[in-house]
Amino acid sequence: MEINFKVVRSEQNSNRRIQTYRLDAEPSQTILSCLNQIKWTQDGTLAFRKNCRNTICGSCAMGINGITALACKENVGSFLAPSVPDSADSIPEITIAPMGNMPAIKDLVVDMSSFWDNLQKVDPYVSTKARDLPEREFLQTPQARAQLDQTGNCIMCGACYSECNAVEVNPEFVGPHALAKAYRMVADNRDADTEQRLSKLTQTTQGVWGCTRCYYCNNVCPMGVTPMDKIGKIKSEILSRTDDQASRPIRHRKVLIDLVKEGGWVDERKFGLRVVGNYFRDMQGLIGLGPLGLRMLARGKFPLSFEPSLGTAQVRSLIESVQNLESQTENAGTDTG
Repeated sequence: MEINFKVVRSEQNSNRRIQTYRLDAEPSQTILSCLNQIKWTQDGTLAFRKNCRNTICGSCAMGINGITALACKENVGSFLAPSVPDSADSIPEITIAPMGNMPAIKDLVVDMSSFWDNLQKVDPYVSTKARDLPEREFLQTPQARAQLDQTGNCIMCGACYSECNAVEVNPEFVGPHALAKAYRMVADNRDADTEQRLSKLTQTTQGVWGCTRCYYCNNVCPMGVTPMDKIGKIKSEILSRTDDQASRPIRHRKVLIDLVKEGGWVDERKFGLRVVGNYFRDMQGLIGLGPLGLRMLARGKFPLSFEPSLGTAQVRSLIESVQNLESQTENAGTDTG
């Protein structure tokens, strides 16, 4: 069947343009196979990265119909819209574009410098201090090693980084790939720098608190690493080791949970005073709340009383059950490590 491949092309620091290539392709063909055919038979100047062609190296990540994916993994049929009777004679289209959040060098090839630089910021290697044991290996139990299996599947393709909303609006955010790798080190019982790592990962919005929880990284990861889940686990580790005076992001999370346990939903009056005003300790924060409070009062958005949810007891029970389950899981991991 004939398909129009609309490829977003550009040179470095130049405007992008779309070039259309018509190709006779089968639904079972991979996108990479089609790009190879275009390059070999129609346009040798088309630039894109590739290597293993077997979902191992991660080189061929690109935007396919608006979703970042591996061109060697996805086939043509997955991106063809169902045929419409009134447009039976029309030729289906597939749009190919470079990954997001990274500048294009040429066509589908992007500059991944920021991707690799942000990875280095989380120190993605096991601390050598933990290996100071004489004349034997640092052995792990099968249970302890199993904690690393999922994150170990990451092939650094850049798909999660490409789709990350937080990276798009906050260049300081290290990205889901780096935080997933950071969790791999936090979960490794051979590492000796866990406390230092967690302290670094909780700083401002560069670390875990910069994540917007959009879950796009989980959706596009071709290896099932689920970076968003790993970010959540790092947050849990940080919260379990620090009190609400450590920083505003930590206080935000802890106060949110406490207020929901108290009333079934968030009492926004207490929320602002406890988080921003730090329980009346932060006078500058309290003063900053003034203009917002006045606007809310003027528009009738600031209730004088708070009515707890009818299901408060059930909500509290659910939160406590989850917290107990997490505690049991952590203790089991410690015992087997």
